[in-house]
Amino acid sequence: MAGNKILVVDDDQDFVQLLEFDLKKKGYTVVTALNGEEGLEKVAQEKPELIMCDIKMPKMDGYTFVRRLKKEPETKDIPLIILTSYEPMKDMFELEGVKDYFVKSVNMDGLFETIEKNLK
Repeated sequence: MAGNKILVVDDDQDFVQLLEFDLKKKGYTVVTALNGEEGLEKVAQEKPELIMCDIKMPKMDGYTFVRRLKKEPETKDIPLIILTSYEPMKDMFELEGVKDYFVKSVNMDGLFETIEKNLK
């Protein structure tokens, strides 16, 4: 489903650039944000079809970002993939409706399979 718009929300600029490069190489349109506040603005402006989000970020963390998205009717159904180094939090995110969860460093082949599955 190349061409789909993906929003990447993460404060690690190096990781964002690497992920953006790999996603664009696969044909996706990529929008980025460096924290949850900026992420919410980009969701409203860009209308992404899938969101990838870190947890620990300045201004607004990933927990708050996810909860704000899930309570709004226009954003609650956008698939979310969490990218973090906090593996023990997986169960909590499943309760919040997060579609998938990847621990950094990310297995890119597995990540692309998950993206495709969530965009169908």
